[in-house]
Formats: sequence, C-alpha cells, structure tokens
Amino acid sequence: MFTDVSFPTTCRVYSQNTNNKYRLFYGEESDMKIGVIKELLGAEIICGEENLEREVYSACGSDMMSDVLAYVKDQAVLLTGLVNSQVVRTAEMMDMICIVFVRSKRPSEEMIELARECGMVMMASDKRMYEACGILYSNGLSENGRK
Repeated sequence: MFTDVSFPTTCRVYSQNTNNKYRLFYGEESDMKIGVIKELLGAEIICGEENLEREVYSACGSDMMSDVLAYVKDQAVLLTGLVNSQVVRTAEMMDMICIVFVRSKRPSEEMIELARECGMVMMASDKRMYEACGILYSNGLSENGRK
C-alpha cells in the first residue's frame, strides 16, 4: 500500500473517525489538535498550554534546520532533537505553531521565552525521532503537505 516512505517526512493530518482513532482517509483533508499529538507522543507541555486546541495539518521531523528551511513548505509541527534558539527562529520563519523535542531533549529558558513570544506550543517526548514520526504517520499523517 505505501511505497518509498522515509522519515523524516513532511506530512498531512487526516480526521478522527467515529471510534476516536486517527487514520488516513484518502482524498480528504482535515486537521488534528495539538493536544492529540501530545497524547499520541506521551509528551510533556513546556509552554503554550493555552494553544492545545489549535489545529495542525502537517509535520516535519529533522535535526537539520537548513533542511527545514530548504524543503518544508506550509508546515505546522516541527519534531527535532536539536536544542538551540535557531530551532525556534526557524519554526517561526516557517509559520510553525508547535515544536516537539524528541529523545527527552529540554530547551533552555531563552528558547522557552522566545517560543512564548511567538505564541508556539513547545513540548518534549522521550520517543526517538523515528518512533515519533512513525506514531504520527500511523495515526494519520501522510507525506504530502496541505494542497
């Protein structure tokens, strides 16, 4: 069914079905709340708790901000293990509204304050990048961003 799938990937999120499970619905475009991503990844909210009801439709996983800048278009969630202020600045430039730090990485106070100023949600998960991307993918993220 799926061919040539690789991570990190750019993804589109699809809608919740009647059984409260997220899955891929071909040809439909829908959104997922950041709070659902938090639950799926077992993540801890670092800042932006007030924005958990915001909806996202795509994600990107990368530790190389140059790749995010070069290849990511119209994204909403960034998954990364890189911990420096460039992560927040890159996410802001790309209009991302949520950053998930994988591998139990923790941002500095400077990064947290910058994310607050930008109105971003910031969270941390103990999952590795591959596992986190896989969980999101298997719960409805495709490799194609919003059309």
